[in-house]
Amino acid sequence: MQQNKQMIDKMGYDRSITMFSPDGRLLQVEYAKKTVKQGPTAMGIACKDGVVFITDKRILSKLVVPEAIEKMFKIDDHIGATAAGLIADARVLVDRAQLHAQQHAVTYDTKIDIISIVKEMCDLKQVCTQSAGLRPFGVSMLVGGVEDDGDVKLYITEPYGLYFQCRAAVIGMGDTEIEPQLEKRWKAGMSVEEGLRLGLSLMKEFLKDEFNFDRVDAAFVDGKERRFTKLSNDELKKLVK
Repeated sequence: MQQNKQMIDKMGYDRSITMFSPDGRLLQVEYAKKTVKQGPTAMGIACKDGVVFITDKRILSKLVVPEAIEKMFKIDDHIGATAAGLIADARVLVDRAQLHAQQHAVTYDTKIDIISIVKEMCDLKQVCTQSAGLRPFGVSMLVGGVEDDGDVKLYITEPYGLYFQCRAAVIGMGDTEIEPQLEKRWKAGMSVEEGLRLGLSLMKEFLKDEFNFDRVDAAFVDGKERRFTKLSNDELKKLVK
């Protein structure tokens, strides 16, 4: 009886994003975090000469065209992103970020800095945690690129609007298994090629027999040319032993 009463009380507090539970939790935010945890794995690695993105597209049917699944996003020539969670939510954030980058270029005739893109995404995410009638974005994103001065940056954004800079990060269902290995095997001064090999190796170890080149996407932003480049299947095969 007491357990049923606790469940009913909890259900009441999770019906509105603007209501804290008695123990200080926003339950819909926690549900959004669980959505990210259930999403296909995505990884980002900051290297000395660029930033690397690797993601699992998790193709659920042989009838789906692998190239039609989009989890790797170009925000500007020098900024890329990938996501875990509700990819439809990610597309909304990416569309706003792309527009923000274009407006900045037209207004100031310079490329936008990466932190401005991250803040644009996270400001919208945070608004959705305090506005009645909305729900939190059910997606975490890895956003990275190369600044004007050649500085390589990678950020992780949480569903509720928190962001922080990192050297390497993994989000989605594989984070528990991959993150300890990423911490052990990441090295300062890694090149983009070494970062790609490391990320693909970790993804292969996680997916095991389910790993294949149609399922995995990889891209990088080169530090010298400051250009987002997505790798083909043939290029991926050369990097995987």
